[in-house]
Amino acid sequence: MKKILLALILMVAVIAIFAQNPVAKGQTQFNVGVGLSSWGVPVYAGLDYGIHKDWTMGGEVSFRSYKYKEYDHTIIGILGNANYHLNHVLNIPLNWDLYVGPNIGFNMWNSPSSYEGTGVYRSGLGFGAQIGGRYYFNDKVGVNLEFGGGNAFSGGKFGLSFKL
Repeated sequence: MKKILLALILMVAVIAIFAQNPVAKGQTQFNVGVGLSSWGVPVYAGLDYGIHKDWTMGGEVSFRSYKYKEYDHTIIGILGNANYHLNHVLNIPLNWDLYVGPNIGFNMWNSPSSYEGTGVYRSGLGFGAQIGGRYYFNDKVGVNLEFGGGNAFSGGKFGLSFKL
């Protein structure tokens, strides 16, 4: 019995040593969901690509529409990000993924030409950062939750992640 227990412990140790980040180098992940914002409810879609066992780079597009003072406004965002995944450093199980990183994006604000209110936001470049996490139900599908600031997606977002 002791030999079987020792063999199982060694097997678990070997698997842990060779475990990879939830988004492995060369792997792509598709993300989709909704966000939190004081400017309407944004929807987003994006891709993450594993460039190293602990690093991903990605891109994202978002859209939101909101009404302010009887005027309809829209924001379209294009964002690039880099994330450092903390799984190896914190010894997190593979079905979890905790990450942090910077982002840069361009936001296109659209308001009617007749709108002359104060607080009119302009299109432009934005820099920010995010911290987030995922829980994978299986090898392909998970849920994500992310918080960030410094760009038009300030607040957070919630959605699904699909490994391709």
